[in-house]
Amino acid sequence: MSISPLATVHPDAQIGTNVTIESGAWIAADVVIGNDTWIGPNAIVMTGARIGKRCKIYPGAIISGDPQDLKYRGEKTETFIGDDTIIREYVTIHRGTADKWMTKIGNNCLIMAYCHVAHDCIVGDRCIFSNNSTLAGHIVVEDDVTIAGLCAVQQFMRIGAHSFIAGSSLVRKSVPPFTRVAREPLTYMGVNSVGLSRKGYSQDTINEIQDIYRTLYLRKLNVSDAITVIKSEFSPSAVRDQILTFVEDQAVKGIVRGPGDDIIAY
Repeated sequence: MSISPLATVHPDAQIGTNVTIESGAWIAADVVIGNDTWIGPNAIVMTGARIGKRCKIYPGAIISGDPQDLKYRGEKTETFIGDDTIIREYVTIHRGTADKWMTKIGNNCLIMAYCHVAHDCIVGDRCIFSNNSTLAGHIVVEDDVTIAGLCAVQQFMRIGAHSFIAGSSLVRKSVPPFTRVAREPLTYMGVNSVGLSRKGYSQDTINEIQDIYRTLYLRKLNVSDAITVIKSEFSPSAVRDQILTFVEDQAVKGIVRGPGDDIIAY
């Protein structure tokens, strides 16, 4: 363990083995830092942070700050950062409120400079958020999502696994899994076939996903009718069921529009 004499570490903080804490860093009480993690200069780790193993927290980042929620009354909540996750410069991640009691970032994530993750967000594994992207409160981001720079995601939205959100997007509706979305208002632009191929999905599976989304977005059906057609025309499979579950669960919030649609009606 290497702690700079110019760092401030509360004696009640639990620091793992081979942890490096650089000069100017500030570690509060009720903090856990896993083995082999690096805390950069002037990073701040506040009460309730639970940081995993082999993480890197870069200068100026603030982990587990108080929620920016007027309903927050100082209840004891937490922020979880998974193993092997990188938090770049000046990222802010706020701990949870009484809604979920935590904010959570998964394993092997990369959160680039100046991003913000608000209270009660749950982020899956292997996600990448590019510079200046922002999650409002109560958002769920599933595994293997890429959010490009300068995106803003509205509160209570859900971002499906393996999806890609283009830069400068405003996300006001939930984004189904395996898709690429862009433009204003946010629009389905196709299946994230490149990302899926890189993650080991077979071409047959990618073709199946494309056919399902053609039914959902290109056959001029409303969402309810499209779901009925998908259930009748496509045999049960992991990806079919994943898409259907997501779309049905997001019925109230709605999903992103299709190309050329004024609205996706449920």
